[in-house]
Amino acid sequence: MSALAAAKTREPATPLGARLLDRIGNTPLVRLERLTAHLPDVQILGKAEWTNPGGSVKDRAAASIVLDALQHERLCPGMRLLDATSGNTGIAYAMLGAALAFPVTLAMPSNVSQERKRILRAYGAEVVWTDPAESSDGAIRKARALAADPQYFYADQYGNPANWRAHYNGTANEILEQTEGRITHFVAGLGTTGTFMGVTRRLKEANPEIQCISMEPDSAFHGLEGLKHMASAIVPPIYDPHLADRKVEVETEAAYEMARRLARSEGLLVGISAAAAVAAALRIAEEEAAHGKVAVIVTILPDAADKYLSERFWEE
Repeated sequence: MSALAAAKTREPATPLGARLLDRIGNTPLVRLERLTAHLPDVQILGKAEWTNPGGSVKDRAAASIVLDALQHERLCPGMRLLDATSGNTGIAYAMLGAALAFPVTLAMPSNVSQERKRILRAYGAEVVWTDPAESSDGAIRKARALAADPQYFYADQYGNPANWRAHYNGTANEILEQTEGRITHFVAGLGTTGTFMGVTRRLKEANPEIQCISMEPDSAFHGLEGLKHMASAIVPPIYDPHLADRKVEVETEAAYEMARRLARSEGLLVGISAAAAVAAALRIAEEEAAHGKVAVIVTILPDAADKYLSERFWEE
């Protein structure tokens, strides 16, 4: 049983915390019909993770990490939760900290969107800003330095197995149930890599024939917030490069274009990493269709566009 599932079976810390935990997970699967209208034997389905209470897929990992730490008394009264984040996990921590009454300190690149900064301020999180040129790696280095102070519980989302277990126990089983086991391909971006690691492990157990494809930016200098270019970044300790059947690299401009396309043809305002994942899924779909195959491709839509609407690419 996952830490999140276990927590729901016992008395929660507060009524608000209980309501939040009950709302994490069981997100809908949305079919992108117009995107694949020219591919009659292929479906692309997106997991709408913005329906989590904190607005992203990172609610799952953050809840799993926090509940595991509380259960094993690593996050004790009087301690602050500390972690590095590019935004969404930090928002999830801040939300849970407010609900469960523990303070939160985050190391974060200073160039994250204004919307993310305002959300964190609203939840009352303390933020240590890091050099944007160092991306998430700079935030990781800063968090590791701060972690020497005993006032902190260093959550370490990049190295904490509770991250991928949230998806092994939750996200993957939801996908199997929602597709009635018909899924043929799984596509997800690599950031902390927890989503891809956890879902892939569970899907391969259920059906080794399911193709699991990782997606990452095509270069070290990219605009896909939250994603890592593995060849040039600090590789998360929870990452296992052998799990993916293949890798697809997506250009920043392709992700921007897909975000606009999904808004205007599907009525879905999704975040940049979600758009990149759909761009990768569409490439897989077109390959499968070209070979006359039937495919059910599932991807993760980590968040909606509400945290990115100030970005200039919407106007281009």
